[in-house]
Amino acid sequence: MKKSPEIARTLKALRKKLGKCRQADQSIGFVPTMGALHDGHISLVELARERADVSVASIFVNPTQFAPGEDLDTYPRTEEADLERLAAAGCDIVYIPTVEEMYPDGSVTHVRVEGLSDLLDGVYRPHFFYGVATVVARLFVHVQPDVAVFGQKDYQQLQIIKRMVRDLGFPIEIVGGRTWRDADGLAQSSRNAYLSPTERCRVNAISSALHRAACRIEAGMAVVAALDEARTRIKAAGFDKLDYVSAVDPDTLGDLPGAAVDPGYEGRLLAAAWMGKTRLIDNMAFRRGE
Repeated sequence: MKKSPEIARTLKALRKKLGKCRQADQSIGFVPTMGALHDGHISLVELARERADVSVASIFVNPTQFAPGEDLDTYPRTEEADLERLAAAGCDIVYIPTVEEMYPDGSVTHVRVEGLSDLLDGVYRPHFFYGVATVVARLFVHVQPDVAVFGQKDYQQLQIIKRMVRDLGFPIEIVGGRTWRDADGLAQSSRNAYLSPTERCRVNAISSALHRAACRIEAGMAVVAALDEARTRIKAAGFDKLDYVSAVDPDTLGDLPGAAVDPGYEGRLLAAAWMGKTRLIDNMAFRRGE
């Protein structure tokens, strides 16, 4: 049976624990989370353990990435269950800071990754990625990891963190872990808990539509036609609102032209849609054969 991870709730306590690791010349792998952990989170912790000597996970529901009226107050908080899952995964240290610890009184410093933060999800949640970049930068300063692992399910977020690390010179390797899916293809997310049983039966349409579009593009279909088909399939499944379905360059996140992509080209499909009160996002890679 795995031993329980050490818990640090203050920066002082965290630095004391990690100081001992650094004195022993141990590398540190880090997985930031907002808790309500599922198998996808645990796969990231396992990847961090593979990449470093000591694994650290954080649990912090970050207020700066929620706009007024969003689900900050109702976001699932399951600390006891999360700690049990982290123990089973062999996580060494869990950092659970307070809001006051992350944002000291009078704190006015924010991090903005321009451009990438204003596309796709940034159009519909203009506050979101600035809150993400700010809290991740602060967590990086607190933990000072050698490796940090983020899920590819949040693909735009992953690209923004990579750009922030490059631009600010953080000496951290950023690793993208694969998207973890349920048996029917739905990407796992803490917010999936909001779905009613009836809604849950329909939402896998978003992943199946992206998969079909990826196959169409890989076979030589024009991008615009594949996207139109994907939008039609998602709407037909009963989603209440479709924010976007886009085919983008995987690095810049810029929209691709509507024509068929060149042989050998690798791109990314991204989508966001509402089922009832739950907003789901997903993405899928594609590569046209030579």
